[in-house]
Formats: sequence, structure tokens, C-alpha cells
Amino acid sequence: MKRIDAARLRSALLRPVGPYAAIDVVASTGSTNADLRDAVVEGADDRTVLIAEEQTAGAGRRGRTWVSPPGAGVYLSVLLRPGEVPLPALGSLAAVAGLALVDTARELGVDAVLKWPNDMLAGAEPAKCAGVLAEAVACDEQAVVLGIGVNVSPMREPVRPGPGALRATSLAEEGASTSDRTEVARLLLGHLHEREQRWRAACGDLRAAGLLEEYRSRCATLGMQVKVLVAGGSAKIGEALDVDSDAALIVRTADGQRHTIFAGDVVHLRPSHA
Repeated sequence: MKRIDAARLRSALLRPVGPYAAIDVVASTGSTNADLRDAVVEGADDRTVLIAEEQTAGAGRRGRTWVSPPGAGVYLSVLLRPGEVPLPALGSLAAVAGLALVDTARELGVDAVLKWPNDMLAGAEPAKCAGVLAEAVACDEQAVVLGIGVNVSPMREPVRPGPGALRATSLAEEGASTSDRTEVARLLLGHLHEREQRWRAACGDLRAAGLLEEYRSRCATLGMQVKVLVAGGSAKIGEALDVDSDAALIVRTADGQRHTIFAGDVVHLRPSHA
């Protein structure tokens, strides 16, 4: 197993050559997001990156685990301190990361789309290849930890399907031009910076950043009949109509009502015209 080359990443992406303040690679940790949440309190700089060869307690949405075996993927978190972005707009950061993931996949020759709110799907029969988890951190200076997990090589053990029986896949299985995890990390961090810089300059507004139409065009959820599972509420079933500038999903239910959903799990049922 070829390890991720921290020195190579630093030479390409660390200040003053690149945008990042620190890039570290560790052999194993519970969760890179948890580690950087602690680093926020300790005063770590804006755009600090932590990558793990393995996570033993990788976190997904709603308390789920993200399977992170050694050598199979790129598991990274980025600490951001976007002081100019209002707190309610931080939720759109997952959409920014999603676009960076699609940029990376397509550069590697993999057909990829986004599933609202935080998954990248790949392949002719779309399967989950990557996920995003953004967590705001309470501290004196506004901070958010953005976690991204990408399956680069096939999993050695079967992975339990996600909501809607969505199976897992990897970049390699979908024909990526390389399975060099250092190169995948380099591309992802480069694309993330390009997208996040525009998002930050627009104070978190996807439309003002010129990212909203791109997200809509790459979001496979739009135009689908969906079931949206919302924490503490009943499921919404209807047509996914749109995504707004805060990255909220607009769903029209059978009674004609429109619902704005900021967070939830989406199951794709069928195309809305079917």
C-alpha cells in the first residue's frame, strides 16, 4: 500500500505556493473532523488540513459511520474560518465541496453527479463514491470543519448500502485515470480552494458566487420523485424542484405545497416525468 505523500502535497499546496496553512497526514485516527474540532479550540489557522490513512470512527450525517479502511480512500478534513460568511449561510458549504468533488472526478475521467445534500454518485448506474460532512464549531471566531471522504479503490469488505439501498463504489471501479491517493488529494484540495474562495468572497451566497447554476446542473436529485427523511419530522414525498442560494432543497408534495428543506436524507424514487 502506497501511503499518501505529505511532502508532495505541501510542496504543491502549502503557503506561499498554495492556499493552505498546514497539511498533515496521520496513519490512523478516530475522525479527522473530531481532531480538527479540537484544533479550532487550540487556535489552528484558517485552511488547516488533516488527512488520515485510516479512520476508526469516521463520521457521516445523522451519526452514521463512514467506512474508512487503510489505503482505500482519501479521508480529509479542512478547518475554515470564513468570518465574512454569516452563520446561516455556512450550510451551503457542503454544496461547494460537492462541486469540488465532481471537478476532481471528471478530471480523472469519471462520470459523476451530486445527490442532495452531501453525496457524490459515480458510474452508469450511480453509486455512492464520496460524501461530505460540514460542522460549525462554537468558538470566539467563527469556524467550520469540512470533512470529505472519497472511495479511491474498491473496499476489501462489503459496505452496507445507504438510505434507499444506495450501494458503494470507488473512483478505480468507475475507470479513474489514476488511483494514486496523493494525486487525488492534491486535485481535490486544489478544486476545493477554487470553489471555496468564490463562495467566501460572495459571503456564502451560491448565486452571487456563480456556483448555483453549476450545482443545479450537476445535481441528480432535481427532477426526481424523492422521499426526504427529516430529523424529528415526518417524511416528505414529492418532486425535487430546485435548490436555492442557501443550498436548501425545494420539494413539491402531492398536495401542491412547496417545502424548503435545509437538512435531511434523500431517497431517489424515480424521475418525476415517469
